[in-house]
Amino acid sequence: MDEHLTVGRVAELAGVSVRTLHHYDEIGLLEPSTRTAAGHRAYSVGDVERLREVLAYRRLGFGLREIADLVDDPATDAVAHLCRLRGLLMDQRDRAAAMVTAIDRELEARAMGIRTTPEEQLRVFGTQLYDVIGSAYPATRRTEPRIAARIWDALGDARTVLNVGAGTGSYEPPDRDVTAVEPSAVMRAQRPPGAAQCVAAAAESLPFEDQSFDAAMAVSTVHHWPDPVAGLREMQRVARRVVVFTYDADDTGWRERFWLTRDYLPEFADLLVGWPSLADLTGAIGGRAEPVLVPWDCADGFFEAYWRRPEAYLDEHVRRAVSVWTRVGPQAEQRAVSTLREDLSSGRWAERNRDLVALDTAELGLRLLVA
Repeated sequence: MDEHLTVGRVAELAGVSVRTLHHYDEIGLLEPSTRTAAGHRAYSVGDVERLREVLAYRRLGFGLREIADLVDDPATDAVAHLCRLRGLLMDQRDRAAAMVTAIDRELEARAMGIRTTPEEQLRVFGTQLYDVIGSAYPATRRTEPRIAARIWDALGDARTVLNVGAGTGSYEPPDRDVTAVEPSAVMRAQRPPGAAQCVAAAAESLPFEDQSFDAAMAVSTVHHWPDPVAGLREMQRVARRVVVFTYDADDTGWRERFWLTRDYLPEFADLLVGWPSLADLTGAIGGRAEPVLVPWDCADGFFEAYWRRPEAYLDEHVRRAVSVWTRVGPQAEQRAVSTLREDLSSGRWAERNRDLVALDTAELGLRLLVA
C-alpha cells in the first residue's frame, strides 16, 4: 500500500470531492487499482496519471464520454496526452489574451466617448467553427478505410502530398510524404504523435510555391472554407494533382432520400444557400466528380454516416463532432432530436425507412473530385 494514495488524499490533492472520484469509478472512467485493508479505494501512480488527464480534459470542457474515448485510445500514450493538453491550453490562453486586449481597446474608446460598432463588439467573441466543434472530433471522427482507399487510389503515384484543412490527420496516407495545413489551433493540438508536419494556414492562401507537391488533398473540409473556389484554385496551383472529398449541393434528390434532412432537419437546405455548384467546384480544379457511397457501418462519424443507425443521432457527443448541428442552431437541433427520439420509440421511423435495412451502402450526395 506504500505506492498507493487513499481516495481522500487523492481528492485533496486534485481539488475534487470524494463523491466525484466515486462517480468516476462507478462509470468506469477511473477505477482505482486496489482497496485498503478497510475496504477504501486506493490509487496507484498509473491511476493518478489517468486522473490528471481526465481532470485536464474535463476543465477544458470535454464531456465524460468524450474523455473516456480520449484516455482509452490505445494509440495515445501519456506524453501524447500532455502534448495535446498543452496545445489546447495554449490556444485557450491565446484566446483569453486576445479577448482581454479587445476589451481594453473598447474601454479606452469608451473613455474617449467613442462607441464601437456592433461588428467590433462581437468580433471579440468570433471563432472559427472548427474551434467550436474541434474538441469533440477524437471521439467519433476517424478514417473510414473504404473511403480512404478511394482517396488514396485517386492520389495515384504521388509521393509528396499536401493535406489542406487537415484537421486531426484522418485520411492522411501513411506511405507518402505528407505536409498538412490546418488553420485551427484546436485541431492542430489533437494531431497524434508522429503525424505529418502541420502548417497554420488557410486554404485560400497556401504558403507554398507553384507545383510544390505531387498532389493536394482535402477531406470533408471545403464546406468550412470562406471561399471554396479560391481554396481549390490554390490547391491546383501548388500541386499537379488534386483530390477532394466533399458533397454535391446541387442535387436535391439525395436530400429527399436522406431521412434525416427530409423528415427532421429541413434547415439543412438553408446551409447550402450560396454554396458553389458542383460544376463550379470541379471547374475550379479542371476535374471530374465521382459518387462515393456511404457504408452502413461507416467508421467516420460525419453527418450522413449513421443513415442506418438512427439512434446514433440521439447521442450528444456524436452530434458535437458534426458542424451541421452547430450551424443549424440549438432550437432546430433540439426539435429534430426530440422528434427522432419519439419516432424511434413509436416505431414510426422503422416503418418509414424499412427499405434501408436491406442496404449495405447509400448514395447521399458525397463526391470525390479528381483532377
